[in-house]
Amino acid sequence: MKKLLFFSIAICIAYFSTAQDTIVNGVTYPKPSNFTSQQNQQNMMQQLGITKLRPGPSGNEAAPNHANYDTTIADPCPQLPDILTMKDGKKVTTPAMWQTRRAEIMEDYEREVYGRIPKDVPKVKWEVKVTDREFIFPGFIPVVAKQIVGHVDNSSYPLVNVDIKMMLVVPMNVKAPVPVLMMFGQPSFPAPAQPLNDDMETLNATFKELMIKTNPAVKNIFDKYPAYSPVTKININFFAPPRVGDAPPTEQLLAAGWGYCTIDPASIQADNGDGLTKGIIGLVNKGQPRKPDDWGALRAWSWGAARALDYLETDSLVDAKKVGIEGVSRYGKAALLTLAFEPRFATALVGSPGKGGATLLRRNFGEAVESLTGGGFYWMAGNFLKYGTEESKFGKMTGCDLPVDSHELIALCAPRPMFLSYGIPEKGDANWLDQRGSYKAIIAAGAAYKLLGAKDLGVSNDYTKEYMPPVNTGLLDGQLAWRQHDGGHTDAPNFKYFIPWANKMLGYEKKAQ
Repeated sequence: MKKLLFFSIAICIAYFSTAQDTIVNGVTYPKPSNFTSQQNQQNMMQQLGITKLRPGPSGNEAAPNHANYDTTIADPCPQLPDILTMKDGKKVTTPAMWQTRRAEIMEDYEREVYGRIPKDVPKVKWEVKVTDREFIFPGFIPVVAKQIVGHVDNSSYPLVNVDIKMMLVVPMNVKAPVPVLMMFGQPSFPAPAQPLNDDMETLNATFKELMIKTNPAVKNIFDKYPAYSPVTKININFFAPPRVGDAPPTEQLLAAGWGYCTIDPASIQADNGDGLTKGIIGLVNKGQPRKPDDWGALRAWSWGAARALDYLETDSLVDAKKVGIEGVSRYGKAALLTLAFEPRFATALVGSPGKGGATLLRRNFGEAVESLTGGGFYWMAGNFLKYGTEESKFGKMTGCDLPVDSHELIALCAPRPMFLSYGIPEKGDANWLDQRGSYKAIIAAGAAYKLLGAKDLGVSNDYTKEYMPPVNTGLLDGQLAWRQHDGGHTDAPNFKYFIPWANKMLGYEKKAQ
């Protein structure tokens, strides 16, 4: 009887195991878990032995659980980890010693904050789908625009597809190769070339024939309006009044002899917790939940940016030694992380990154660590949940227990140039972002820049005493740069300062073709 019972159980286990598998071309693969965001978070809590997380604060200052904006209690643990002290207590005094210390900081960040990029991430094959020669108005700048797709090899798990979307735009009125600023955003052709008049006539004649064939009644409409053309060109008003204010950032880049590249983060990894078993994270994990030190969305986006740089290194129009990375808000977090961990990027414009980016994690002002362990948990490594824990097998932990903080993330960028941009709360760059917390971090990070022979903001590295300069006052003389503009949640007002600063730092001078 016992043997029969065990046999029956074995059959049931085998049946349900098979039911959870998927067969593709005769090969069996584990079925994707398709967890919701809440299920992914609960799964990680169970792995870590967490029974209760603290809720994050509300951004509504009138709410009972509103975020703290009292500066007198904003620093519960004001002493930051010393950038230039190794774990064994030795002081870092030379660039060679810094490399050892840098590796220590990176290990802490990978294990506890952002997660590790797996060793077996599939390769990316880049394909230029469309190449279009365009003119950017009103500057009449000739450009080449390339729509590019990075196909990630999913032969190890064909149930998840990842195709990275990217657009490269390079000016053709300057001598190549040119520097390029890679930006996290939605790729699109800036000014698609329009067909010539004869081609437009052919298109319209063909289109009319197809429409009439589909619906013969349409012929009466065309007979009634014989001069009408269904397909028309986009008209450009050459006599439009001059633009008021700054040109868009992309036009400023092209006018300065830079190219730009837009990469779609969502095509790499979804910006939500539901997507953790999909995208590049899901592909590597074969549709199964993450382990505690697996990468989150921020690290996945930075990995995608590095793979895009792989392509740019093969394009003769691009100076791959002068490629920068840019992003705002959550993409500002990703841009800073990318510069810190990928040494091939030459510079970065980091816009309003807040917590998880440049703002000190252990600060209690506006957005909190609990905001990231709550709704933003998927940006981070699973282990990061520990620092929002109220009850668990290891007790209670807070941001003060973190082994690293954002001043060290900025220090990982040294000595490469990094421009930190913020706006003002009155225009929408909310107090929630804790601009002061980011300024303290960049002040502290200057010690690493100085050690490596680079210039920091030009003030002391005493983050407890230095205060932010007035709005619209830039500190732009060193490889570390800071400017708080008088606009909102955008870095656009700082492009006219970033471009000449980056030209100086990278030694680039525009040369006419």
